[in-house]
Amino acid sequence: MAKYSSKINKIRTFALSLIFIGFIVMYGGIFFRSSPVIMTLFMILGLLFIIASTVVYFWIGMLSTKTVQVICPNCKKITKMLGRVDMCMYCNEPLTLDKELEGMEFDEKYNKKKQS
Repeated sequence: MAKYSSKINKIRTFALSLIFIGFIVMYGGIFFRSSPVIMTLFMILGLLFIIASTVVYFWIGMLSTKTVQVICPNCKKITKMLGRVDMCMYCNEPLTLDKELEGMEFDEKYNKKKQS
């Protein structure tokens, strides 16, 4: 069985990983202290990762304002849904607002426009 999580949480995790990648790349520049040009390139590349993270956080924040808020039937907390199916952000309960998908096995492919 595949491990699923909320789409919003996946995107936030990706943005957080961009920050850590940026810091690691910047620290990698320390090994090239003897060459200021290479060290500067590492610092700029790391900064670009951090800026990309900021853009992703901004994008998911804007996307988060357009989500449907539902009450999870399992944990009774208010959670946000993106697409036809999603997982509860707190307890990973499969959620859907589509009556055709109720009772069916959870699969993220239901969110695709055209299913194969």
